Amino acid sequence: MLKIEFPSYTPIIKTENSKEYLFDDFRKKWILLTPEEWVRQNFLNYLIKVKRYPQTLIAIEKEIKLNGLKKRFDILVYQLNMQPWMLIECKAMQVPLTNKVIAQVLNYNIILQTQFAVITNGTHTCAYQLINGQMQAIQALPIF
Repeated sequence: MLKIEFPSYTPIIKTENSKEYLFDDFRKKWILLTPEEWVRQNFLNYLIKVKRYPQTLIAIEKEIKLNGLKKRFDILVYQLNMQPWMLIECKAMQVPLTNKVIAQVLNYNIILQTQFAVITNGTHTCAYQLINGQMQAIQALPIF
């Protein structure tokens, strides 16, 4: 389990038809503010401000096909050569990080072939690195 100290984050939020929306600086649009989206936005903020990952090399909620099914990953960080490097799956804070969540990110990684896989619910975060063909737990996110 990684210890992550999130930097302060003050999103732009609006209410419309009794629903809250957050302005996503990455996607440049208003997104329904769900518990999972809150975790995703805070983790993105952490990646940019603390880990200094380039915003231009981060993709959010893009579709992939897995066994003929359409799926969406949460966050994908690319290397400078635009090869997928780190896959991040976000869950709402009340969702425990179970083997099912790990299996989800590893299944997505069959297609994406990243060196790192991360799961987070904002409270707990686990990270894995591909070493000798096996995903192994690591104690800190890598420097970009």
